[in-house]
Amino acid sequence: MKEIETINQAAKIVSNREGKYLTFSMAKEEYGISIIKIKEIIGMMPITSVPRTPTFVKGVINLRGKVIPVVDLRMRFGLPSMDYTERTCIIVVEIQGPTGTILIGIVVDSVSEVLNIKGNDIEDTPTFGTRLNTDYIRGMAKMQGGVKILLDIDRVLTADELVLIDKAA
Repeated sequence: MKEIETINQAAKIVSNREGKYLTFSMAKEEYGISIIKIKEIIGMMPITSVPRTPTFVKGVINLRGKVIPVVDLRMRFGLPSMDYTERTCIIVVEIQGPTGTILIGIVVDSVSEVLNIKGNDIEDTPTFGTRLNTDYIRGMAKMQGGVKILLDIDRVLTADELVLIDKAA
């Protein structure tokens, strides 16, 4: 009986992760976010900086009358910063924060494509040791000889960071 429960749980995890993903690149690596979380993709626009926010928070934008905080995902992941190019863009995502749903813009190097990724092509995140937190990674998609890192965008920022960002907007 316990074996059947374990198999059912594994099947649920596989089906929860499969679906359409918007893929994008940062620092020559490919990432994906579930299309359900994407609200829109916009080109770079003026960002108003907000004092006393974490360095990865670039500031806020005015998107059709709505103030949205913007996070540089490169900086959040500890990757080297780079100058923005004509391919750099902001992906506006809807994430679940401690006070409800929040719209946040994330700056990425470039958007690639939307892929339909099957559950069988997604593997669990490898363990890198106990000191490294990888909760923000939904899994690793095996695609054309490479790997795309699938992000759980709701977990990329901590609850404390989300509260800070929500107050900034």
